[in-house]
Amino acid sequence: MDLDMAQVRAFVRVAEELHFGRAAGTLGLSQQALSKRVARLESLLGTTLLHRGGVGLTEAGRRFLPAARQALAAADAAVAAVTPDGRRGGRPLRVDVWGHLYAPMRTLAEVAGGVADDITGGAGELALGHGRDLPSVTAALLRGDADAAFGRVHPPLHPALSHRLVRLEPVDAVLSADHPLAAEPALRPDQLSGGLLWAPGALDRLDFLHRFAERFGVRDIATGVNLGLAHFLAEVTHDPRRFSLLPADVPVPDVPGLRCVPLVDPTPLYAWSLVWRTGHGHPGLARLTAACAARAGRARWLEYDPARDWLPEPPSGP
Repeated sequence: MDLDMAQVRAFVRVAEELHFGRAAGTLGLSQQALSKRVARLESLLGTTLLHRGGVGLTEAGRRFLPAARQALAAADAAVAAVTPDGRRGGRPLRVDVWGHLYAPMRTLAEVAGGVADDITGGAGELALGHGRDLPSVTAALLRGDADAAFGRVHPPLHPALSHRLVRLEPVDAVLSADHPLAAEPALRPDQLSGGLLWAPGALDRLDFLHRFAERFGVRDIATGVNLGLAHFLAEVTHDPRRFSLLPADVPVPDVPGLRCVPLVDPTPLYAWSLVWRTGHGHPGLARLTAACAARAGRARWLEYDPARDWLPEPPSGP
């Protein structure tokens, strides 16, 4: 029996989305075309894989799904191994990022800078995407427009995606030099509860800031427009009550009247993770994951002490 991989891909995408319309959109197909592909696959296999009323997997569909993902991964890897791209063979590993205000590329550059050829299998570069947020990056991964992504993961993550924690970065408070606490050498997070948290967008889309405000009793919150880090920090200085949060290693622009103060007792940690579609077969993905683990070990990026540090979601392991 010879499987048509386009039909297998159609089934897997519907199984992941549990919605024919959404699945069709991620594949660039009409819903009718997608339904036909799944029906032909079921006809070939001689069994029903999906319930059509409220979309769900049949028992046969549940058994078929893991093997179908493996088959797709093998097919993708085979294509990647022989696809010419004008370089030295293989295509670049396509990596998307999100959380741009916090400069995710500086961490990814530390990991990949010296091993790009090894990661991409000789392609010589990473192809970088420009995702806006986790939902848009998730869509890119599910469509196959990106091989991996890097940023802060917060639940619920799509069930078709896997992730690995790469870095836990301490977070500083950034505030106006006229803020009542600006002269302190360090601050406890709860000391900021009476201040005005300045956010670069709607708080329901900024999970880390949202969770920080809930945990440490920050009630006054105001939002601006994300026009880049320098603009955002300049806005913080416009009001002596304002403060915000920034990972400690982010290069801070020279903004007059701005103070960066470490947070302690506990120290908030911003969690950076590598994300990919489960079963994805680009050969550079395993090498990138290994490079992340090696760099994290050398730089002690994953140190976490619950008595000293705060995370919205404590890690279950490296």
